[in-house]
Formats: sequence, C-alpha cells, structure tokens
Amino acid sequence: MRAAVRDEYGPPEVVGIEEADKPTAGDDELLVRVHATTVNRTDCGYRGGQPFLIRFFSGLPRPKVAILGTEFAGEVEAIGSNVMLFGLGDRVCGYCEGTFGAHAEYMTIRENRLIATIPTDRSFEQAAPSTEGSHYALSFLRRAGVQHGQDVLINGATGAIGSAAVQIAKSMGINVTAVCGTEHVALVASLGADRVIDYMTDDFTKDDQRFDLVIDAVGKSSFRRCRRLLKPGGIYTSSDVGFLWHGPLLALITPLFRGRRVMFVVPHSDPEGLKYLKGLIESGEFKPVIDRRYPLEQIVDAYRFVETGQKIGNVVITV
Repeated sequence: MRAAVRDEYGPPEVVGIEEADKPTAGDDELLVRVHATTVNRTDCGYRGGQPFLIRFFSGLPRPKVAILGTEFAGEVEAIGSNVMLFGLGDRVCGYCEGTFGAHAEYMTIRENRLIATIPTDRSFEQAAPSTEGSHYALSFLRRAGVQHGQDVLINGATGAIGSAAVQIAKSMGINVTAVCGTEHVALVASLGADRVIDYMTDDFTKDDQRFDLVIDAVGKSSFRRCRRLLKPGGIYTSSDVGFLWHGPLLALITPLFRGRRVMFVVPHSDPEGLKYLKGLIESGEFKPVIDRRYPLEQIVDAYRFVETGQKIGNVVITV
C-alpha cells in the first residue's frame, strides 16, 4: 500500500511516499480503507519532535511510528472476531493519536477508540476532519465544567480547534463570543457564535464583557492579558504550553489562590464525552471547516502550509 513514511524527526521533507505492508486487523480492531485524512498541528508536532517532551512518548532518539496521521475517513474492509459495533462496508471516521497510521491507504484501529459512522449526506473528505479539533475542543469545555447559559470567549475561532469549539459550545447552550480576523467574521458567525470580535480592529482583551471560560485555541495570547476578561472563579485555557512551559506551571499555581485560574488540558479517554461528540458528528450538528485539499503525493506541501499558521479550519489529504 502507499503511505507517507518518515524514519526520523525533522522538517516536512523527512516525509516521503513509499510502499508499506498492508496491516491486518486484530481481534478487537477494524481494518479501514482510508479515503481521506488530514494534516494538523498534532501531526506536525510528532513529525518534528517538538516540543522536545513529545519524544519521551514518541521515541528517543528516533520515532517509534513511521506512518503518522491522527484523523481518517474510509470504509471498513475487515473486522476482528471480537468487534461488535461495526460491520463490513461501514463508512466511518475517527481519531487515532498515539497509534497513528492514517496517512496511508489502509490502517487498523481498535473499535473502542473515537470512531463514528459518517452521515449519509457527507463525503469522506468532509468527514475526515471531524475528530481531532473537536476532541480537543470538547475536552476544554468539559474539563472547565461550563454549563448551559454561561459565557465563553474563544480566541482563534477559525482554526480546527476554535471552529469546533464554537459549534460544540453552542450545542451545549453556551453563550459564545468568538475572535477572528476581518475576512472571516461572516464564517465564524455562520458557525453559531453569538458575538464576533474582529481582532484587527478591536483588542479583544479590552472587551467589556466577562466570561466563565476563555479558550485560546491558537496559543497566541496569555493568562496575563486575558485575566481581566474572567469572572471571579473564571478559567483560562490554551492549546499551547506557552513560553518556557508557563501554561502547565500556572495551572498548578493559580488554583492555590482560589480566584481566576489557568487550566491546562491534556485530552484523554472520556467515554461520555466521546459519546456526545459521536452524536454531534453522526447527526450532522457538527461540521468541520475545510481550508484546502491535497492528494497524498503532496503531503509535504500540506505540512508546509499547516506550519505557516495561516490555515482556516482543516487541511484534508485525499488518499
């Protein structure tokens, strides 16, 4: 099978298209014929081994996994003897950080991972980016414990995480203020945001409203700048560890003062959360934003574009 393979950490050019062995489904696994996948910030981090801490999980001094890819959409071609939830021919999409393998024509995944059936009116390319950004976004919202009727500000509402957070928060009945650039105000409003702040004309950190949760989905702000936006007891969280890893450090320190605090989220298995997210995907309530598409043979170009930090929503790879 064709696959995007890398044997070392480094820039996009370490990835090349090669022939690889087709995997075989284990007893509790699905074998999926991949029709579409994505390149996202997570893939870029694991490919480059940055931040360096990643290498303690992905391999020192060389990566353990040669084929990356955390999101996929395709058809179930084979199932293990213990698989109960899916059948041959099912159209599925899913998320496989840790095991990876989606940047190839075939991959295997355990059926207890985040896997959802694809709505009949959605193509594989439309479904592939349904899980990574939404998984992170839901983790932020659930860990913060925000409830129906509360107020959330989302900075970076056009990225994969931010655009997912807007839609998921609205599905939970949360009041959403979103921050983006001028040319994307209409797009973000169409996702359901109650208010949209154009950061090119207004400094969102000086907004008069106060929030129960501030999500920096692009890691370009800070707790220091956003603290005044929080209600008493409000929470700030970011998708980035921050300069010198101050994000996790503040997450340890700020709760000691019982006021506004930082929360650092590492998404993990959450059965109830996964069930909720699968429902949104399968019902069509959540629809990922797609910036552009590349064929598998041009995956290096996709990596380069994602690393510009200019993508809107998701970058899809057709396999």
